[in-house]
Amino acid sequence: MFKRYLTAILAAATLAGAGAAQAGDISGAGATFPAPVYAKWAETYRAQTGAKLNYQAIGSGGGIRQITAGTVDFGATDKPLKPDDLATNGFTMFPMVIGGVVPVVNLPGISSGEVKLTGPLLADIYRGVVKTWNDPLIVKSNPGVKLPNLPITVVHRSDGSGTTFVFTTYLASKAAHWASEVGANDSVKWPVGLGGKGNDGVAAYVKQTPGAIGYVEYAFAKQNKLTYTQLQNKAGKFVQPTAPNFSAAAANANWKAAPGFYLLLLDQPGADAWPITAATFILVRVKQEDAAKGRDVLAFFDWAYKNGDAAAVQLDYLPMPAAVKDMVRKSWARVVGPDGKPVYR
Repeated sequence: MFKRYLTAILAAATLAGAGAAQAGDISGAGATFPAPVYAKWAETYRAQTGAKLNYQAIGSGGGIRQITAGTVDFGATDKPLKPDDLATNGFTMFPMVIGGVVPVVNLPGISSGEVKLTGPLLADIYRGVVKTWNDPLIVKSNPGVKLPNLPITVVHRSDGSGTTFVFTTYLASKAAHWASEVGANDSVKWPVGLGGKGNDGVAAYVKQTPGAIGYVEYAFAKQNKLTYTQLQNKAGKFVQPTAPNFSAAAANANWKAAPGFYLLLLDQPGADAWPITAATFILVRVKQEDAAKGRDVLAFFDWAYKNGDAAAVQLDYLPMPAAVKDMVRKSWARVVGPDGKPVYR
């Protein structure tokens, strides 16, 4: 259902307008994590400017490949690139919004937030060590919850995914076995489970499979009416995935000390902090062959910074703080056209 909704919005945002656009049309590809808010922004931006955004939600790995190949005007990724990688590829990177990756389950009779999981337990489930929902380790964390005697069906991403990078980096930080046996990356050799393409693919598998567990960005859980779990955070408290809890995790983010805006927000301190919180990023080329196109890309994201916060909040993302937006705008001076001058002022 959500995939059809998202496709419809993106299609509407890419239909040709009848009049001349005041701003230019742009194309991008990558992360499915922010796709709902990018779709909403595209819809509103076109209504206000006449310009189209054609965004392909193909996963962070695909977005990085496409911007590297020069087939899109910008790439989107939930796996931030380190400064050396940015320099090697001639990219600049900046964050757009913050959200949360959440475990989602299909357990008859169980409501959202009723099941509690710890990081090590989640890692053992994804390693295939904990195989049933009434396993003593799960029961121990959930006194009083009537857990069904169902086999656990693990669902993970099948594509190169920044959401997977965020999720596996969290698991690696919480469980030594996961760190040594599986590791953390946008694509890993999964010990068990079914693979779904994109956040929407994982959501669909979980929704149709009793006993399933998956991980998706919170907006996909909400739109698909999936049952999410609580997670134990660094403070030892079990918390629910909510915008205030994403905000609590982001409160300690020191973007000034993050070269190239490379920053992870996992397992942050704070009683309310959601432990799998992450920013999502945009990649653009530092040297633009077409200065006008480069200007149009940055104009869209500047418009989103100025006008898109309400839509982001409505979709349960956390907008970037004003001070961070100002830092990003200053960084755009590095994006230059063939004449060496900044494309956007």
